[in-house]
Amino acid sequence: MGDVATPERPRQTVHKHVQVREYVRGLIQGAEPGSPAPSERELVQHFGVARMTVRQALDALVSEGLLERVPGRGTFVARAKIDVQVRLSSYTEEMGRRGMKAGARTLLARMEAAGPGVARALEIPEGAKVVHWQRLRLADSAPMCIEDAYLADSILPNFLDQPLPESLYDELRRRDLLPTWGEDSVDAALSRPEEAELLGIQPGQPVLRIARRAFAGSIAIEVSRSTFRADRYTLWMPLSRPNNPVTRNR
Repeated sequence: MGDVATPERPRQTVHKHVQVREYVRGLIQGAEPGSPAPSERELVQHFGVARMTVRQALDALVSEGLLERVPGRGTFVARAKIDVQVRLSSYTEEMGRRGMKAGARTLLARMEAAGPGVARALEIPEGAKVVHWQRLRLADSAPMCIEDAYLADSILPNFLDQPLPESLYDELRRRDLLPTWGEDSVDAALSRPEEAELLGIQPGQPVLRIARRAFAGSIAIEVSRSTFRADRYTLWMPLSRPNNPVTRNR
């Protein structure tokens, strides 16, 4: 990779970290996700540059989402991220939109007494019966999310008296209770050890927590708390300007 000089264009200097970055980009192009990237030591020896230069190059590829670092193991070709659109749709619908097969493994399904937070969110008395359904959500058989859903027994009676549905929203549709609107709150956090084990990541790796309330008309149908792998998910939010934006004199 050399510099080119012409009468019209002066010679340009290509920084070393750019050379390293583009070299690694070429090596990993088309590589299988999870394949090891060249180590910092290999790149230092190959280019004869400082380790900081190599790290700057790899950091750029990590920022682009092409590489991912796994603590204690090394740097690998990243898996493609799945974007999560901020809209009222089920997990199964979101995976179908991405061309992936949704799956789930039930971790817990039982009747509980609603605590203060769940009762307030579902707009039911504290201590009222609620179904707590916890699942490990999968996409093409890979762990993606841990979901805890809470459903008021008074709204969905006998939910646990039959085989659990593959899709909660399909069951709500069958009962004419499909949510029509909702509200989400999103937080970034670090995974706890028990979450990391289920999601197949290292403890302390970033996760995305989404809390949702879903309504069918004026009825609070579902409260859920979901923990997504941040290395596989991107939150996508469409934005628009109002027709008559408020202006301020500055």
